Amino acid sequence: MRKGGVIVYPTDSGYALGCKIEDKGAMERICRIRQLPDGHNFTLMCRDLSELSTYAFVDNVAFRLMKNNTPGNYTFILKGTKEVPRRLLQEKRKTIGMRVPSNPIAQALLETLGEPMLSTSLMLPGSDFTESDPEEIKDRLEKWWTSSFTAVSLGSSRPRLSISLKTPRWCCAKASAT
Repeated sequence: MRKGGVIVYPTDSGYALGCKIEDKGAMERICRIRQLPDGHNFTLMCRDLSELSTYAFVDNVAFRLMKNNTPGNYTFILKGTKEVPRRLLQEKRKTIGMRVPSNPIAQALLETLGEPMLSTSLMLPGSDFTESDPEEIKDRLEKWWTSSFTAVSLGSSRPRLSISLKTPRWCCAKASAT
């Protein structure tokens, strides 16, 4: 990933595609793999709340809610700081989805990388659900990889919940498979 790569990795709620936050070329590869439209909302995966607060404005109410629900399968939609590359912010509201995963593999990747990871669910074109079979993922994505691919089973995954904290009154924005 440090040299412009894209990674498939497990999260609390399924598999995801990820790359370095500043790597525009890797982000474009993710968009081609998933056939995403311009302006797709990506998520920043962070190691912890301290790292998250560098990239998003977090008031006391939001902090308490996030502290009680992280790490885990929640995506918090927050107003981004100037640390977030402009191309990643939701255009009109300047928001970004933020997560602190509890999956040990995702956490190890974030520790090794030493910065947040730009991420999106692994939902391939023609599929209504996120991919969960590691061998099928390997078969469908092998043409995109320049390095080796190891398939790891997730076991069971939990649905993800997105919570919008961009206004003083927060709300559940979306529940999804990842």
